[in-house]
Amino acid sequence: MRMTDTSSTGPSMLERQFQLSAHGTTVRTEVLAGITTFLTMAYIIFVNPQILSAAGMPQGSVFVATCLAAFVGTMVMALVANYPIALAPGMGLNAYFAFVVVGTMGFTWQEALAAVLVSGILALIVSVLPIRAWIVNSIPRSLKMATSAGIGFFLGIIALESAGVVVDHPATLVTAGDFTAAGPILALLGFAVVAALNQLRVPGATIIGILAVTLIGIPFGAAQLTGLVSIPPSPAPTLLALDFAKVATAAFWIVALSMFFVDFFDTAGTLVGVAHRAGLLDEQGRLPRLRQALLADSSGTVLGALIGTSNTTSYVESASGVAAGGRTGLASVVTGLCFLAALFFSPLAGSIPAYATAAALLYVAVVMARGLAEVDWDDLTEAAPAAVVAITMPLTYSIATGLGLGFITYVLVKVLTGRMRELNVAVVLMAAIFAIMLPLV
Repeated sequence: MRMTDTSSTGPSMLERQFQLSAHGTTVRTEVLAGITTFLTMAYIIFVNPQILSAAGMPQGSVFVATCLAAFVGTMVMALVANYPIALAPGMGLNAYFAFVVVGTMGFTWQEALAAVLVSGILALIVSVLPIRAWIVNSIPRSLKMATSAGIGFFLGIIALESAGVVVDHPATLVTAGDFTAAGPILALLGFAVVAALNQLRVPGATIIGILAVTLIGIPFGAAQLTGLVSIPPSPAPTLLALDFAKVATAAFWIVALSMFFVDFFDTAGTLVGVAHRAGLLDEQGRLPRLRQALLADSSGTVLGALIGTSNTTSYVESASGVAAGGRTGLASVVTGLCFLAALFFSPLAGSIPAYATAAALLYVAVVMARGLAEVDWDDLTEAAPAAVVAITMPLTYSIATGLGLGFITYVLVKVLTGRMRELNVAVVLMAAIFAIMLPLV
């Protein structure tokens, strides 16, 4: 009798915590959904260390930070917000961190981590105050969608460059690379495989594509498998390595604010989109427990900065777990535990060549570019600023510059067409801030 009571305690605890019955789901369904989400977004444990290594950060430590930030952020989302949404260091902002903040603006990676921490603290503050909804609702949809697409194009040019598909040219800035080399050929092959597998809805399509094209490259000397599992690398080189030397400069604050706004809008859009697919929005189309969900995102960013990675954000790939039946935070618990287990696969992560991660980056760029379909192209006061954002982010190699030029253009076009009534305080304020700060960077 006692054994029966004990065995029934487990399911009742899960029921109380995640309300499985109320959401029409089961433990088995949630476990499968959590594994599905992990397989869909596991590419980040390979891609993020490689991108941040371009900033001089040790890949092993970044690998650990990536797994831990994903684990903690996802667990907070699971246990506090009870949503089947997973988190990890975000694509786009990691490239901004490495190639713009460090590579172009001259920050050290330690100083860039300090900016990530400040952006995370700002997100925490906004998440607990009523102004969070005001900020989200005040930004025009066209600029939100264009920001997503612009970051996608930014990732696209980084992917093409790292694979050697695109190279620099003194006359035309860019030109085609050497298509007799293994890198460009394998990157394009990998991209085609990833896209095809995703179209066929194969679970773990992106990670399968990365591993497949890596194996194909081994006989040609383009890749080398150095191992599969080992004890996790030491996080010491990046742990608490933040440097606030630039905190009093305008450049530091435009970087921190850019990280904050991009992360905040991306998270808000992902949360609403995935929750809509899961049928978790209320009658007014709003997301219950939004504050708790945003706290998960911002706490993940703060922790990630402290241990050594760029901003943590909610992943749209969580929709794959939702499609598999995930409806509660139990699915996220499983995903988080998978990231924790991934700590022991650092040799495999270190074996992935640049052309393989480029294939995944290019696919992510395609997915993010779909945001432009949401822009009203018949209204040039909406379309023109959106196009400015999408075009200037990759061409200036800066998310902040593209975002700033978009806000400024939006205000100017509305004023010049006599449609000032369509402007709100938040948009005008953002345009003014960027107009002042962009020339100072």
